Amino acid sequence: MENWITDIMEQFGYIGVFLMIALENIFPPIPSEIILTFGGFMTTYTSMTVPGVVAAATLGSVVGAVILYGIGRLLDVERLEKIVERWGHILRVKKEDISKADAWFDKYGYWTVLFGRMVPLIRSLISIPAGMSNMKFGMFLLFTTIGTLIWNVILVTVGAMLGESWEDIVAFMDVYSHLTYAVIAVALVVLLFLFFRKRKNSA
Repeated sequence: MENWITDIMEQFGYIGVFLMIALENIFPPIPSEIILTFGGFMTTYTSMTVPGVVAAATLGSVVGAVILYGIGRLLDVERLEKIVERWGHILRVKKEDISKADAWFDKYGYWTVLFGRMVPLIRSLISIPAGMSNMKFGMFLLFTTIGTLIWNVILVTVGAMLGESWEDIVAFMDVYSHLTYAVIAVALVVLLFLFFRKRKNSA
């Protein structure tokens, strides 16, 4: 996959960066770390610049995020509640649980979107609950852009600084990604355990 990504970027320049990052947002298994750090490296031997790569990557990220936000709006909380109303007895989930989750996102959603844009996997998927909770589109764009810009500036700049050794940061980010996935997995297990224990005690 790495060779495919770098080939497209070398062939299409800024447009390649834009397309790869937009696709990465919609299809998380594509690693943004490779796209951004290699984009930084490309500024050392092409006419591309760090601000240009950051701008193309940020635009691509926002476009991808908006698409997932739109999917979230189509799913919306009301439709999810109807599904839970019908199948919740099997999933052991109530409409009230959905409402509580939605209320939590309404309260902390903006900051979740901001910091979530700097966490692998979460950076893509966070747009869906933002859409489902009907987060104000203007605020979603603002916090998405800020979080994305920070992430992009750091990785593109590091890639430019390391030059031909840009893959060193990819290896480091690989460790960061795996640690993140492990933390997410543990958090999900703990949340599920607490959720079902609460349900059992209240039954």
